[in-house]
Amino acid sequence: MEELSLKIAWRNLWKNKGFTLINLGGLAIGLAASMLLLLYVANEWKFNTQFNDVQNIYEVKVNHLDNLNSIKGTGNHTPNVLAGTMKAEFPGIKNAAMITWSTKTLLVYGDKSIKVENRFAEPDILKILSYKFVSGSAETAFRQPNSIVLTQSAARMLFGNATALNKGIKFMNFATLKVTGVIEDLPENIDYQFESLVSLNENQGIFIKDAQWQNYSFYTLLTLNKGVNVDDFNSGFRKFLKRHNTFATAEPFIYPLLKSHLHGEFKNGVPDGGRIQQVKIFIGLALGILVIACINFMNLATARAGKRAREVGVRKAIGATRKSLMLQFLLESMIMVLISLVLAIVMIELSLPIFNSLLNTQLHIRSLDVYSWLLVLIGVFVTGIIAGSYPAFYLSSFEPVNVLKGAVTKNGNHSSVTFRQVLVVIQFSFAVLLITGTIVIYNQLQLIKNRPIGYNSSALVEMPMEGMLFQKYDLLKARLLQSGAVNAMCKTTASISTRNSTTSGLEWEGMSPSDKNIDFNQIFTTSDFSKTMGIKMIKGVDFNEKMASDTAGILLNQTAVTAMNLKQPIGTTVTYGKIKRTVIGVFEDIIWAEPTKKEMPMIILWASFIPDVITMRLNPLIPVDLALEKVNKVTKELNQVYPVELTFVDSLYQAKFDQERTLSILSNLFGGLSIFISCLGLLGLSAYSAELRTKEIGIRKVLGASHFSIVNLLCWNFIKMVMIAIGIGLPLSYYLMGIWLAKFDFRTEITGFMMLSSAGFIILIAYLTVSYQAIKAASVSPINAIKYE
Repeated sequence: MEELSLKIAWRNLWKNKGFTLINLGGLAIGLAASMLLLLYVANEWKFNTQFNDVQNIYEVKVNHLDNLNSIKGTGNHTPNVLAGTMKAEFPGIKNAAMITWSTKTLLVYGDKSIKVENRFAEPDILKILSYKFVSGSAETAFRQPNSIVLTQSAARMLFGNATALNKGIKFMNFATLKVTGVIEDLPENIDYQFESLVSLNENQGIFIKDAQWQNYSFYTLLTLNKGVNVDDFNSGFRKFLKRHNTFATAEPFIYPLLKSHLHGEFKNGVPDGGRIQQVKIFIGLALGILVIACINFMNLATARAGKRAREVGVRKAIGATRKSLMLQFLLESMIMVLISLVLAIVMIELSLPIFNSLLNTQLHIRSLDVYSWLLVLIGVFVTGIIAGSYPAFYLSSFEPVNVLKGAVTKNGNHSSVTFRQVLVVIQFSFAVLLITGTIVIYNQLQLIKNRPIGYNSSALVEMPMEGMLFQKYDLLKARLLQSGAVNAMCKTTASISTRNSTTSGLEWEGMSPSDKNIDFNQIFTTSDFSKTMGIKMIKGVDFNEKMASDTAGILLNQTAVTAMNLKQPIGTTVTYGKIKRTVIGVFEDIIWAEPTKKEMPMIILWASFIPDVITMRLNPLIPVDLALEKVNKVTKELNQVYPVELTFVDSLYQAKFDQERTLSILSNLFGGLSIFISCLGLLGLSAYSAELRTKEIGIRKVLGASHFSIVNLLCWNFIKMVMIAIGIGLPLSYYLMGIWLAKFDFRTEITGFMMLSSAGFIILIAYLTVSYQAIKAASVSPINAIKYE
């Protein structure tokens, strides 16, 4: 019996090849798109879950307070002595360790030299973050000073296939470190990435660890002993910094590492979102596309089922039971969805390389866990059951006599069409939401990308200041200017593209007591800063090395002048770190942090001894390749051990848009897919509708109806449903996108033009889709149409 049912199912699917292909294609594309999005979501959701006992790993975060003790911001940078001191004072702490930011560092072994991302960390870090050791162990790796742990890739680059353990390597070409461990390469979805990790033991001179209670530049991680209540711990921890630094205006607290990636943004000291907002959008996008695809499948399945009423009557007349008919229809539906699932997996495997390239990720279908696959299978099973339920439960209930007389077909059609109309409206409401969201996201991304950045990033190149470049900077500058490769050059403590340092506590005449809490972005530099960066000076001048007084000068941006309430800023004396400095210039605001946020007050100070970035403006009169070749040649001659590492500032600035760019790509891609899938459904339904009305069309043509009027007649029912969907989808999309835009300081307006563009585009696409079948039906000869059936 089962074999017969299977044969009948295959024959029926093969008989209606067009509908079968549309149904399979729509559901397969929908499943593939949803699973791709869920792969991305799963990757984000699993951030930091690779560590053992991750539920007991905490980051120390800090609430920064204003003069009224109100929280003005929350950060995850702490003083460098915090870990050791708090471990000594809080018995509830099991392990605590400081870890530094990541920097490109030179490692040398014999005649091989490589640049890797390096961090320094205290020994307890290996007890907190459980890395998978290939050689050595977490217990012994940081037992001795001057130890370094490498990832497998870094070890392979230095030692090839030879053993790395216990080998000595040159660190920054001056200190010798012993390789005491090799770990597996870190997955992309964990925080605190590195390629080499250097121990911070006592009496180690590679990284000077002076007690710096006022320098919030380091990260602190810890684990707690069993039974310690986090809320109670934070209650006693709040005044910790104040006890050790009477000038501290910050309160620390611990926060689960597991939550930090998705829920890492704070407002007034309370978690206020983060990447979880983007993840929720992707989940909604995945569900929306899946709903659209499932509605398509159900619509076409129920539409074709109506034509099988006579088949049901004949089969019941020759003895088929209602149960066997129900199983037949459900079997056909399940076969369809299972084939769609197989096709979807094939599509995912084929499209993943492109998807990874677009989003700069390393997703694999095997990264979906058992629960994710179970969710997919449940969704597929439910889709098959729902799609097959109408013919299974409704058609199988018909009496054979009534069916064979044609007494139920009309009524059945009428009720099913009403049901399908509701489904089409729901489907296109989702499509309207996705398309409108795509337009809004694109406009928002363009708005923040087109904001004036405050400096000229064109032909601006930077490289790290390292090795002999500290001693030979002046010679390097002279030779590069003489070569004609660059027009201007300066050295700074930070990239012009990336915020990395703030300060407070500045004093000036006429300030109020609360002004001492104003936070300033800061960069240290020397001469030719504005000339190199292309920053516009509004008042005063840039630093000049020939002016001795400029070493005690300071530059302010416009926002700083406003925040300090300076009427005549030039010549104002500002006390910075107990040193009196004179304002010699005011420059236009630059975007140094997030392009979506308002600029902070900013100061530029003279300091020739600590810069670590060299920035050059290439000569526009010669080809870029030739300019870079000259820079490489001169730099290599003066700093032979280090590879020359040049980076265009343009690319660094564009990296700031990665999150919004990802959202824009996915919304464009999957918004387009939602329209395509919806139109596949319309194509199938319009073909079915035209088929049902073949005889009617023939009669209308015989009575004199024009080709145009017949096309409009067939199109109107579908366009009417699309317009109802637009009426539902537009207000919903306006509300939801308004919530999304609220997180930006600079945001686009959701205009009527955007709404009308979305509506017009969807109506046009729907009309073209339906009109194809309508024109085809209207072109049939009236004689053949009247003889139909």
